[in-house]
Amino acid sequence: MTSGMNAGISDGAFASYLRRLGITGPLGAPSAEELFALQRAHLERVPYENVDIQLGRSAGIDPGLSVRRFAAGRGGYCFHLNGAFAALLEHLGYAVTRHLGGVVPEPDPEADPVAEAVSPVPGADADVRRVSGNHLALTVRVGGQEYFVDAGLGDGPYEPLPLREGPYRQGGFGYSLERLDSVGWTYRNPGSSAAVVDFLSAPAKTADFEAEHLRLSTSEDSGFVRAFAALRRDADGIDVLRGRVLSRIDPVEGTTERVLEGPEEFYAVLEGVFGRELDDLTPADRAALWTRVDAAHEAWLETRRG
Repeated sequence: MTSGMNAGISDGAFASYLRRLGITGPLGAPSAEELFALQRAHLERVPYENVDIQLGRSAGIDPGLSVRRFAAGRGGYCFHLNGAFAALLEHLGYAVTRHLGGVVPEPDPEADPVAEAVSPVPGADADVRRVSGNHLALTVRVGGQEYFVDAGLGDGPYEPLPLREGPYRQGGFGYSLERLDSVGWTYRNPGSSAAVVDFLSAPAKTADFEAEHLRLSTSEDSGFVRAFAALRRDADGIDVLRGRVLSRIDPVEGTTERVLEGPEEFYAVLEGVFGRELDDLTPADRAALWTRVDAAHEAWLETRRG
């Protein structure tokens, strides 16, 4: 099934996308079990990464383009990942809603309680304004239940979360959902790179994210432009590559990290650990990316020495 939003994406493109997820056989009717399996496969096999942004040639967020890029072995960030995943789910018969979302700063435990007490009381209008549109969130209805579905956070939930208030555990990781006044929802994942995400209940479309994508992928103020990152989630933990530092976050065993020593190791990890095919990168691309990553790493070391 192809919705109007996904017009122009061929069945062959979706089939190639499914193969990237390790799915080659026929799928059954939409079900919660299948939805969970699809999200797990997506997080394991399609990395959150910003290679193209670092090279100054950010790909657009048209879902058809993202579907073809993923089929070819690339990754992306939330607009690509959730945009393509939404299109795939709709193609498979799921009822998907896109939502304007916003990653907001984690509350500061050292904040001045007096200043907070005299700050304006938040309301629906204030909640809407704080949703910046820097994240594309998804909800999916299947089997009479609605789920928060996200393949675009990098270190988010391994499986969908029921769209109702409360805490949730997946392995050793903890999450929660709560109402955002009357306008939407707040997702929390304390300590993660996206510790708080607000999203509006109202439906959104791809065009609603274009301006923010342009800013995030081109502005020197954007974290995606300033620093390289790749993340991959699996059942036991999270692999994270930030600059030259490779980390493994395991809630049971703890976090381990090491510094990658050179471009050969960097690209071997990007391909082997994160599953990002590298055949689109010329020797000049590889040299330019490594130079940028290494320079940022040295600058980071300087800040630590200071």
